[in-house]
Amino acid sequence: MNNTTIALTIFFLYWVIVSILEKRGILEKYNISTYGPVLMIRTMRGQNLLNTLARPKKIWRIFANIGIPLMFVGMAAMFLIIILSDIVLISSPLDNTMPEPGKFHEPQNILLIPGVNDFIPFTWGIIALIVTLVVHEFSHAILCRVEDIRVKSMGLLFALVPIGGFAEPDEEELFGVSKKKDEYGEIQTVIDPEKVATRNQRARILAAGVMSNFVVAFVAFLLFFGPVLGAIEPMSDTMVVNVTPGSSAFDAGLREGMVITQIDNTFVQNAHDVILYTSTVEPNSIVKVHAAKDMVISVYEIKTGEKIEEDIIGVRVKGIVEGSPAEDAGFEIGMHMVKIDNISMHSAEDFIFFMNSTQAGQTIYIEALPANQTLEQGSTVGITIELAQYPDKTGEKGFLGIFYGSDGVKSTSLGISVGEFPANTYLRLLKSIPSRLGDVTGWIIIFGLPITGFAGEGFPGFSGTFAQFYQSVGWAEPLGIGIFWIANTLLWIGWLNFYVGLFNCLPAVPLDGGHVFRDYTQLLIHRITGDETKAQRLSDSIAATFSLVVLASFLLMLFGPTLAKIF
Repeated sequence: MNNTTIALTIFFLYWVIVSILEKRGILEKYNISTYGPVLMIRTMRGQNLLNTLARPKKIWRIFANIGIPLMFVGMAAMFLIIILSDIVLISSPLDNTMPEPGKFHEPQNILLIPGVNDFIPFTWGIIALIVTLVVHEFSHAILCRVEDIRVKSMGLLFALVPIGGFAEPDEEELFGVSKKKDEYGEIQTVIDPEKVATRNQRARILAAGVMSNFVVAFVAFLLFFGPVLGAIEPMSDTMVVNVTPGSSAFDAGLREGMVITQIDNTFVQNAHDVILYTSTVEPNSIVKVHAAKDMVISVYEIKTGEKIEEDIIGVRVKGIVEGSPAEDAGFEIGMHMVKIDNISMHSAEDFIFFMNSTQAGQTIYIEALPANQTLEQGSTVGITIELAQYPDKTGEKGFLGIFYGSDGVKSTSLGISVGEFPANTYLRLLKSIPSRLGDVTGWIIIFGLPITGFAGEGFPGFSGTFAQFYQSVGWAEPLGIGIFWIANTLLWIGWLNFYVGLFNCLPAVPLDGGHVFRDYTQLLIHRITGDETKAQRLSDSIAATFSLVVLASFLLMLFGPTLAKIF
């Protein structure tokens, strides 16, 4: 039984339990409504707190008024992204560039639900989701009280896990809408224009949630990219990938996943350092290997075996930074850089040494093997590239824009195999993101950071194997791995608030942006025509059209690649 089957079984059992409780009236007794498997858990608590928080009305109105133009900016940006995505997907079958169906197009991955979405880690995702929902809905509730609109209840939307929150304003006071029974006993919706809130009041109430999400995202990212990333440094690029059972390294306690920082008195930065050092040590010698796990460095005494001669040809391209000179020049993952300016590249160390001698604006000539080819199978291709300035705009060294590595896992005479990850380069790219927000590329990176990362690898945070390459320094040194918990919490709070804020800007009812879009469209049409009835009718039609376009676009993104492959 796979994980999907287990998850569906658990969800089905939950739904059965919800149905039974609803039929017996137990949920209604506790003021809980159901919409299929979704529970709407209401509470009247917190009204006094809302009134207290809403007292500085002038400040809250200024706050929400700033949010209205920000909502329109987000509305335009999100709608433009959707339209461009539609154009690309629709034209893809014609030029045979339709992306292959994959987890990016799975229906569950369009939902920001930890444990359901493949890209959102459960623990950090739950924390971030709760913060996001509380901030968004509580802001709506506070602005309702600022505008003297009654809040009937607040609560949580629950479907096995929290999936949303809500503040339930009095619709009669906010929209002038009430439900009454007619002479036949049927419930009818009645609109009383005299009771409806003003357009500006509604806009402030609706924009407050988006504005609060953006503010929380800004603060979380400010802390994450500032003092938190500043307190994290790479330990080494070299990790133990495999330990031979029964070897001296195994008996000494060296294990997979540990990061090698030093051998004897020689500091280790990459896998080539390990191979180079062990090649100088005679068999049956005792060496002291310094290796870290969870930022704790221990020393292991290991007897070396027979020397292993390896001919490392070229530096493998493991990833390409979006918008970098390497991407513009046509570099592909899997290529091997054999020579740069006629200097042979035998290892990552050779590549690092060369790049440290370059400057931004310098033109270099790279001889590279195409992906999945060896020198015996094919010839090299020449690529001329002008190096750029590093994204963080510090230093004069040239920037190529690749993640590099040796060709896979390398065996050593220590009885272990080592691999490497460009930890220093990756951290430097993370720290450079704020400086790149002056152009579209920076916003694209931060929008897709947990999903696509810098080269399609995704960045879920400092956890698992990835975290092993780093350590806390400075003010965070006493925290140990606690700095990673802080970093992950801030990353996901920032990203989810940013994403939810933008998503709610979309001009699609029932999203906040949809209501604001309809209201201001009605205002514009009324000013042009002078006919309120006509303005309302046209604005409703326009809003409904935009809502359908947004819905159809999401369906196209989800099912387009699969349908294109079938037909």
